[in-house]
Amino acid sequence: MSLFALVGVVVLVFFMIHAIPGDPVDNLLGEQVQAADKEAFRRRLHLDEGLGAQFARYMENIGDGTLGRSYMDPSVTVSDRIGEVLPYTLQLAVCAMLFALLVAIPLGVIAALRHRTWVDTTAMMVAVTGVSLPAVWIGPLLIYLFTVKVPLLPPPGALAQDWRSLILPSITLGLALSAMLARMTRGQLVRVLSEDYIRTARAKGLSTFRVVVVHGLRNALIPVATVAGMQFGALLSGAVIVEKIYARPGLGTLLLRAITQRDYPVVQGTVLVVAALVVIVTQLTDALYAMIDPRLRGGGRT
Repeated sequence: MSLFALVGVVVLVFFMIHAIPGDPVDNLLGEQVQAADKEAFRRRLHLDEGLGAQFARYMENIGDGTLGRSYMDPSVTVSDRIGEVLPYTLQLAVCAMLFALLVAIPLGVIAALRHRTWVDTTAMMVAVTGVSLPAVWIGPLLIYLFTVKVPLLPPPGALAQDWRSLILPSITLGLALSAMLARMTRGQLVRVLSEDYIRTARAKGLSTFRVVVVHGLRNALIPVATVAGMQFGALLSGAVIVEKIYARPGLGTLLLRAITQRDYPVVQGTVLVVAALVVIVTQLTDALYAMIDPRLRGGGRT
C-alpha cells in the first residue's frame, strides 16, 4: 500500500504542477526576451516535449536518484539541493515532536489523575488554547517576547548551527500538536484507569506509580503514539510556514521558493521526498505499536 501511495504522489504531483498557469521560461528569462531565445531555452529544459515524454524523463530522473535538475541552476541536481536542506527540516520536525510529547504526556497524565477537578479543567483549557493558536500568530509573538522584549534567544535568521535557534521554531511548530496529544492522553488514560484489570491491580496492593505507568499509561499511549506518528507528516508540511517565519533553511523554504519560480523539478522532488518520509514514519509507527503492546507482535494491526 505504501508503494502505491508513493506512485500516486508521483503521478499526481507531476500533472498538478503542469496544470498550474504560467510559463517557467517567462519566469526565468522575463517577458522581454525574444521568442527565439525562449524557444532555445525551452528546448534546453525539455519543456518543448509533450507531457508523456516529460513524464518519462521525470520517472527516469527518479530512477537514477537525481530527481532531475533545477531550472534555476541546472548544474545542481534536485537530490543534491534537497540533501543540503533536508537535515534542517528533519531537525526542526524532530525537536517539535519531542517538545509536543514532553508537554503532552505529563499534562495529560496530570489531568487524568485529577479527573473532574480544577486541575483537569485548567489543563484542558490550556490544551484547547494551544490548539487554537496558529503558527502565523504564535511565531511572531514568541519572536517579539524572547528576541526583542527580553533578548534571551537568537533572532530569526540566526545560524542554524546554534541549537538555541531551534527553541522558538520547535515550540511554534509543536504547540498545536502538544495540545492535541495532551487531550488525547488524558482521554485515553481516564478510559484505561476505569477498566477492570486496573481495579484488580489496585486490589492487589500495587503502588499508584506501577498501576498508572506500567498498566495504565502503557496501554493508553498506543493510540497516542499512532496519532503522533501520523502527525509527523503534518509537522513537515507545517515547517513551510515556520521556516519562513524564522528565516530558517529547510524543505519548506526550498519548496516555497521553487513554487514561486515554477521550478518544476525541485517542486516534484521535494514533495516526493516529503511523501517518502511520511511513509517511512508510518512504517515506524506500526513497529512502535508492537513495542508498546506485546499482543500485537507477530500479528500486526487489524
